[in-house]
Amino acid sequence: MTDGTWAAAKRGISDEVGAHNYKAWIEPLTFQQIDDGTLHLGSPTDFIGKWVGQNFSEVILRHVSAAGDPVTRLLCSATPATAAAPRAQHAQVRSENALDKRFTFDSFVVGKSNELAHAAARRVATGDSVSFNPLFLHGGVGLGKTHLMQAIAWELAESRPECRVMFLSAEQFMYRFVQALREKNTMDFKHLFRTVDVLLVDDVQFIAGKESTQEEFFHTFNALVDQGKQVVISADRSPAQISDLEERITSRLQSGLVVDLHPADYELRLGVLQQRVDSFSARHPNFEVADGVLEFLAGRISTSIRVLEGAVTRLFAYADLIQRRVTLDEAQDVLADLLRQSERKLTIDEIMKKTCEHYNLRMSDMTSARRSRSVARPRQMAMYLSKKLTPRSYPEIGRKFGGKDHTTVLYAVRKIEELIAAEPQIAEDAELLQRKLES
Repeated sequence: MTDGTWAAAKRGISDEVGAHNYKAWIEPLTFQQIDDGTLHLGSPTDFIGKWVGQNFSEVILRHVSAAGDPVTRLLCSATPATAAAPRAQHAQVRSENALDKRFTFDSFVVGKSNELAHAAARRVATGDSVSFNPLFLHGGVGLGKTHLMQAIAWELAESRPECRVMFLSAEQFMYRFVQALREKNTMDFKHLFRTVDVLLVDDVQFIAGKESTQEEFFHTFNALVDQGKQVVISADRSPAQISDLEERITSRLQSGLVVDLHPADYELRLGVLQQRVDSFSARHPNFEVADGVLEFLAGRISTSIRVLEGAVTRLFAYADLIQRRVTLDEAQDVLADLLRQSERKLTIDEIMKKTCEHYNLRMSDMTSARRSRSVARPRQMAMYLSKKLTPRSYPEIGRKFGGKDHTTVLYAVRKIEELIAAEPQIAEDAELLQRKLES
């Protein structure tokens, strides 16, 4: 086999694994030889060689065999020549999973609830120095955190091809670290993560309570920030709200820009639905929904952007089968289960339970006469949420809270409203609890 034959095989590999996986993992490899059915390839580092062997061995062997050199085994090892030039082997974007082509800035619908997060992500995606590091995005499921992080990676790949970007979940970070420990190869791990220009880590709450992973994450984070490299983190809650996360990590995460993605309002939900319909219609001109369908869905489905997009996907599948415009009645039938979920009625008991979990209290505290602030404030929060999220009256709420007078509930509601306007922590608690209760 010659270098020319290896080049031909790589073209087939690229088509199968995709451009970004190819640039991250296959392009840095060099052909060495074929010996008794074994393909020998050179790799920049031991870690990359092992990763290629574990994840792309079958694809590589198949395409090399198709190019005219039957091989049954792959041996991919580090070579001195490539190991000596670590910067040259980095690709545009390295990701544990292929980036989703849908998750770009062009496809991200901006509204009041996410405009700050979008603006911050756009600024990071320029690749220029920014005044905040890290950028920490947090919010509930399906609000667009992962979309924005992948959009940053896509934008940098297009506009700054020399920029070295790593995108992965915190779970994948932990897996790689544990694997490096097991194989006694932590130097390659440290080299891989501490020589990137932009590191994007999704769902960082996953490492909470995992001491050794937190330790390595902390040092990786510090090394990059100290070098002026950009770090972008996402989680389902703010740094201060992630229990079992080391205080020093919480402090560093809060040192940058922390942005909350709020649940989408009606206008944003309608915009997402329209964008999704337009996307389908551009590829399938016969796809059409009747007037009022999108407005109806935007008003009824408020759980997450992901659910809204799934609703349109389901409508498209239905329209493709019946070959006609989807009416409002048909949309209600097709999406009956989603609509039923959105009609779920919250109870005061659920609100009390979630509030107790949030503040680490017992349910009996909600109905007790204790007046210490550590109990009284969470009780007032639960009363406030009960009035806001249920149709119950002040007297009904008071009875659920151990027979409290309706004036006590009224005072609690007004007190929390005042505190939300004056104290950011109370506002964050109220927002987080509401999001949990409505999810």
